This record gives sequence, C-alpha cells and structure tokens, in this order.
Amino acid sequence: MNRPMTGPDPWRAPVIVAQIPDTGLHRELEASAAERQAMADLAGVRDILSAHADFDVVPKSGGRIHVTGHVRARVGQTCVVTLDPIESEIDEDVDLTFAPEAEARRLEDLIEEGQDEAEPAQIADAPEAIVNGIIDLGRIATDALFLAIDPYPRKPGVVFEAEVTAPDPEDHPFAALKALQDNKQGKKKGK
Repeated sequence: MNRPMTGPDPWRAPVIVAQIPDTGLHRELEASAAERQAMADLAGVRDILSAHADFDVVPKSGGRIHVTGHVRARVGQTCVVTLDPIESEIDEDVDLTFAPEAEARRLEDLIEEGQDEAEPAQIADAPEAIVNGIIDLGRIATDALFLAIDPYPRKPGVVFEAEVTAPDPEDHPFAALKALQDNKQGKKKGK
C-alpha cells in the first residue's frame, strides 16, 4: 500500500509525445467509477469516492517534456484506532520532467555516480523515462494519489492509548528459579 504501482494501470490517459504542440497542452481528467474501484483495490482502501487531475504538458529542449498539475481525490478508509469508516481528502501537486528513455537512463547513472561526492540537497532528480513515445497522465495521477494516502488514518481527535497494566511481581523471567530456591530453603528449614 502507498507506493507507486507496478502492475496494470487502472486509470489511463496516454498522451503521444509527438502530438504535443509547441505551445503545450492542458488536460483535465476525472476517473470513472470502474477506474476508482480498481485504484481502491490496488491501494488497499475501502473506496475512492472521487479522483480528479489537471495537467499542463509542455515540451522542452532535447525532447524533454515538463508535466505540472494537481491531483485531488476523496478516499474512504478505516480509522486504525476505532475501526470506523472515515474519508480523507487528497490534494497533491505534481511537477515532473520526462526525457527519452536513453537520456533518462544516462542522467540517472550520472546522478548515482555523483551522489558520493555531492551533498544530498544538491542532487537533482533524474527525469522520468518516456516509454514508447507516450506519457500516461492517468498513471502519474494514480501514483501521486497512492503516495498521498495516509497509511494509518485516524478520525479527527482520536488518540491511540495503549492499555497499561501493572506488572505482576511473580511474573518475571526468574520467577521459576525463585520458586525453586524458596522450595529448597523451605526443605532445609523443615529438617
């Protein structure tokens, strides 16, 4: 739960990179009931009541594509404390750069080599790979949604309080040895 998908995509909205105009394009997506159910099943949540995304897709130099946007959703979950049904709001920004597969791999390798020398704050993220000339906006939206789902949701104001019991003085690892020692002492006194 709460990680990018590795299986089939339940919410698909492919964009063919070659068809993106120089001025870019804007896409608004709304997941259907079937797509939301498939996403809920993959995410391990009760249900996804709504899922909406809007993206701006802008070509950059070197065949790169910059995708920015916003993902909003309403997710039905179960409170980990009370087990009551609750709803959570997801509101995530997206800002990704895509590059042709070969360049994305090359840049990823360069970043990994530089990690030993550079400070973590100076390391840039490698671009995502453009696979088969397509960027799937539905996949981007789903990944953002999954990463934003709270793995331990709680009803507002609910606090988990562990039951505290006083330890039994007779219940410790050496209780059996103490009993043997007391028994042995009692036999010596009884002689």
